[in-house]
Amino acid sequence: MIRISGGLARGIPLKVTKSKLLRPATEANRERLFSSISQSLRETRVLDLFAGSGSYGLEALSRGAKHVHFVENNGKIFRDLKQNFEKVKKSARLIEKSASFSNRDVIEFLRQKENTYDLIFLDPPYKDFPKIGNSIFDLLTTHDFVDQDTLLIHEAPREEVSSFENWKLFKVLGKEKTGAPNFRFYTPEFSASGQ
Repeated sequence: MIRISGGLARGIPLKVTKSKLLRPATEANRERLFSSISQSLRETRVLDLFAGSGSYGLEALSRGAKHVHFVENNGKIFRDLKQNFEKVKKSARLIEKSASFSNRDVIEFLRQKENTYDLIFLDPPYKDFPKIGNSIFDLLTTHDFVDQDTLLIHEAPREEVSSFENWKLFKVLGKEKTGAPNFRFYTPEFSASGQ
């Protein structure tokens, strides 16, 4: 069972859709991650890409984030994600405007001009990332989803490519063994001309 690991909604169970498309982060991994970023969560605007059950974004809301936008393409998973938000909203006494949702493909979503976010969670299906990774990182910068202070956290296997144009990898959290998921911390690198 997946539960919120900290904050006002700590202990609230999340519904995880039975699907091969889902690979929910364990409570221990989320606790490790959020312990390392807890000081920077207060009043942040968060984007949760490939949101799945919503565990990253909902954990952020429980711990003080101002707003999370969830992007999930699968219809059934998306419906369960919204139910999970309702449970966390009630427990953490959040307002309805604490979250917004897009039931669509992440690449399509990123092709639109959107808001700038303080924190972005990127947890794509491992098998799909080699085909779409460069596009995701590129669209985030070219379509103004980020500014110089944005933090992007990418969950990926240790052996996955980690270098992307206009992004600086400055921290890796996780085990060193092959196949084990790591959290990679990135910030955008803007040129003097703006991009």
